[in-house]
Parts: sequence; C-alpha cells; structure tokens
Amino acid sequence: MNKELTKNFASGHSACAGCAFPTIVRTILGESPDPVVISNATGCLEVTSTLYPYSAWKTPYIHSAFENASATISGVERAHKILSKKGKAAKKIKFVVFGGDGSTYDIGLQSLSGALERGHDFLYVVYDNGGYMNTGNQRSSATPYGAATETTPTGKESFGKVEMRKNMMEIVNAHHIKYAAQANVAYLSDLKKKAKKAFETDGPVFLSVFSPCTNNWKFPTSQYVNIAKLATETNFWPLYEIEDGKYKINWATEKPKELEEFLKTQGRFKHLFSEKNAPVLAEMKKIVKDEWQSLVNKTEE
Repeated sequence: MNKELTKNFASGHSACAGCAFPTIVRTILGESPDPVVISNATGCLEVTSTLYPYSAWKTPYIHSAFENASATISGVERAHKILSKKGKAAKKIKFVVFGGDGSTYDIGLQSLSGALERGHDFLYVVYDNGGYMNTGNQRSSATPYGAATETTPTGKESFGKVEMRKNMMEIVNAHHIKYAAQANVAYLSDLKKKAKKAFETDGPVFLSVFSPCTNNWKFPTSQYVNIAKLATETNFWPLYEIEDGKYKINWATEKPKELEEFLKTQGRFKHLFSEKNAPVLAEMKKIVKDEWQSLVNKTEE
C-alpha cells in the first residue's frame, strides 16, 4: 500500500472487508498540512484499530467513551492553546474527532454540542452507517425510516424503524459554526475538497460522511462503493455544504434514480418490497423527496 496513504492510519487493522471507514479516515487526514491529534469515540473504528497491544494509528490518539470524545478533544485543544501562548508548544496541530452514529447522534450529542458552542478549534467527523454496528446492529437516531435492525425487527407487527432519522446537519448548523458538510465515501474528490476546506477553517467544523456497513446492511463486501454511489444518485444522501450559513449542493441531476435502486441492494430493506409494506415504501420515497426539496429551497434562499 502507498506509504503516503498510510502515514496516519496503517494497514493491518481488523475492520471488515468492504468497510468504508478506513478509506474515510485516510482520505480526510491526508488533507491536513499539519500534524493531527485524534480523539476517537467508542465504536467500530476504535475497536478494530486498537487491538491491544497493537494500534493502526500513527498519530497521537486518545480513545474516549461514547459520550465524551468531543469533551476530550476540547480539553486537549485548550491545553495546547495555553502551552502555545507560553512558548512550550510551537507546532500548529489539527485536532480531529472520529465517531459513529452513537457518539454523534445519540450518546455523545451533548458533548458535541458543547464543544461546538464553545468554539473549540477542531474537526468532528461522523462516519454514518445508520446504526450501532459495533454491538450488533441496533437502531440509532441515524437509522433510516423503514430499516430493519435488531431492535426494530420486521414481522407481522412491525415494518422496521417507524421514526424518521435525525437531521444532524441542521442540528450542527444551529450552532452557527463556519463550516459543515455532508460527503460520501464513493465521491472521494468531493470528500478531499471538503476535508481540505475543513482543515483551513478556524474554529469548530463538521463532516458527515456516508459509510456503508456490509455486515449489518447485508450486502456483498465488493459493493460498498456502488451502494454509496446509489445513495447520492437517488437523493437519499445529498452532497452539500453549509459555509457561513449558506447552503451549496455539490452534486445534482435532473433525473435522479428511483429510490428502489438503492434500497434493493441491501437486506435491511428487503421487506419493503412486499405488498403489505407498499405504503411504507411510498412514505420513504416521500421523505426523501421532501428532504431534497427542502435542501434545494435552502440553497435558493
């Protein structure tokens, strides 16, 4: 493997074949011109990259719990700032948090909100795989409406998750930070540009990256890029950024593919194609259409 690609995150970790986050981590960190310090919440990335006594990280790295990765990086960033003022830490450093759904949407939302509000100079990256994958595919508030998980199973009495997924980008934007962006592992040039812009922006910044999970979405390991691409081509996962409160869509087409093309690639949605669940599929399509139109309206404003 190219040494430049692995200068921050080595090969030899134990992530599943077909997992997206090793590519996400390397792509993002590769855009930092400065040394980086990582705070990593509990989750798939943490457990597969830090099997004691080994580590895939070639940077200073701190493992925090689900709920406090942002609080941890806040303390490290502030300590470095004070030491720099005293002339004891001259190097410019980029501080980065990596977290999954649990540490971002749910358990760690409070500490993330606090760090954003206080204005710490750090980049928060969520690799969004729509569930608690490290512990066996329980639903999170990032899980899409209609998806089957271990805690929202399908059957005679249920069609999967009944709630809409949380709009994390809007929650982050409500903190009035300078830059937030939604990206996708299938569009690496777009992810690189957004990572570069994030590292060039002072203060807190946020990247939400689509990260397919082969184990729990139930698809072949070779298909994660194709499935991620379909998520954007169907408007399920738009690529856009919010800079100083202004919205910009980075990829669009006049003829998006039908949502079914994305859904049919994954076992977690196979129940939606039964006659009984036709209304659920129709509702899911309406949700995607309405959210896309809402985003378009924001860019026009």
